[in-house]
Amino acid sequence: MPDKSTTSEGAAGTPAAATPETPAVARKIYPVVKYGDPILEKPTRPVVEFDEQLAELAEDMFATMYAAQGIGLAAPQIGKSIRMTVVDVTGGKNPEAKIVLINPQLVHAEGEKREEEGCLSIPGFRGYVMRPQFVTVRAQDLKGQFFEIRGEDLLARAFCHEIDHLDGILFLQHLSMLKRDLIKRKIKKLKKQGEW
Repeated sequence: MPDKSTTSEGAAGTPAAATPETPAVARKIYPVVKYGDPILEKPTRPVVEFDEQLAELAEDMFATMYAAQGIGLAAPQIGKSIRMTVVDVTGGKNPEAKIVLINPQLVHAEGEKREEEGCLSIPGFRGYVMRPQFVTVRAQDLKGQFFEIRGEDLLARAFCHEIDHLDGILFLQHLSMLKRDLIKRKIKKLKKQGEW
């Protein structure tokens, strides 16, 4: 996704960056699942257990996302079929911009903006997608507490893109049939060449 200015306004006390300062721990970097793996096109199951393992997974997801130079990563992209995503539109430059969304739901959207998007699971391919300009998301934090957070422009786009992943929807599905088929043919060719 393009670098555009963003804002996020959480509700009072919103744990948008609910990670306490801790000593640096070596994080696991997961391989990013690529287009063609069925897990990417299946809806995820809700998270019901909020424990230390979930918090560790969130930190590993941030590390994986930063290593891949992304601004958002959904659990299916690392092979986990759970309703959890991480977002940081600063690409790791601002630790307070780290957002963990568990069991997120889009509760409000307004405006429209057509911008170019890419996806870590479809590397090398981009397309223009219409998304809401402003969104409000209701989700749970790592402790299971509900909160709402508002996103604008790039942050709103990232929220929508990642929630789509949790619903088994890829950004390709928002493209014209012609553009989508062109990308699919190119990926098929890359697979035949052993490059995918």
